[in-house]
Amino acid sequence: MCGIAGIIHRGKRVDIGSEMTSMLRALKHRGPDSTGFAVYGEPKSGELVMRFKVAEQEDLKKGFDIHRAIEERRTTVDERIRGLGGEIVEVAQATEYAHRYCIKYDGDMRKFADFIEDIEGVEILSLGTSLELIKDLGDANVVADQYKLRGFSGSHAIGHTRMATESDVDIRSAHPYWAYPFHDISVVHNGQLTNYWNGRRALERRGHRFMSNCDSELIAVYVADKLQDGVALEETLERSIRELDGVFTYLVATSDALGMAKDTMAAKPMVLFESDDIVALASEEVAIRSVLPREIDTYDPYDEEVKVWRS
Repeated sequence: MCGIAGIIHRGKRVDIGSEMTSMLRALKHRGPDSTGFAVYGEPKSGELVMRFKVAEQEDLKKGFDIHRAIEERRTTVDERIRGLGGEIVEVAQATEYAHRYCIKYDGDMRKFADFIEDIEGVEILSLGTSLELIKDLGDANVVADQYKLRGFSGSHAIGHTRMATESDVDIRSAHPYWAYPFHDISVVHNGQLTNYWNGRRALERRGHRFMSNCDSELIAVYVADKLQDGVALEETLERSIRELDGVFTYLVATSDALGMAKDTMAAKPMVLFESDDIVALASEEVAIRSVLPREIDTYDPYDEEVKVWRS
């Protein structure tokens, strides 16, 4: 039942945070458990943006000790970044458990991510030059207000409203998913993959990391694995239709592109609007009309259809 949405502006930057909030607010009825955003802003030369969490929202109910543990984890993150030769340029805290760091680091990204996530309770949500991934429990308005997303300037974004069916209701199981340790790749998905465990084990043997038991994370890691091998984004999406089993419609974003893919049965909905300067797509047309309140023509992509748009 989950709702997914994406929007990309060609050649300009807008208040992409407010646009995605409006789209996801319109899809609230499709997923009340959690809301997630992957927004793409203006890269800063020589800097990476890292979004990470040091606890789950539910952990805060465990008493005083968890607050002390949270502070110790954040302090350890700082120490490890500096120990690897990184520089923390800017720090922002959205909640007690969720943080945004701008850092300078030009070393091995896998070593960096592994060293940070080796800290108990710490998970990197995104690490990239333009991607910022924000997800939490609650509807679009709650999460957007909590993380001050309105006013975020960028070229494109994808988002998700989740109805939990097979995995937990927590931040770890919420969409979007970032594909560790690759810059700027994110995925949202509506559907179910039936070959999740086989696919996961195959990718783990290739050295990839999984942080949840949600089948949607497999798509993000699958895409990153193909791009790492030099496969173009369009071809990667086409291959996924043959190699991922189940019913699915998903959106993928990179630093300069937005893509979509539908499986053979096309059982999961997607509505698309496209013009010379903007592309918007979502599980329901009401989400598109929330940011384009004028007369527009939309259509439903066909089964096995793959599309990629560049910013």
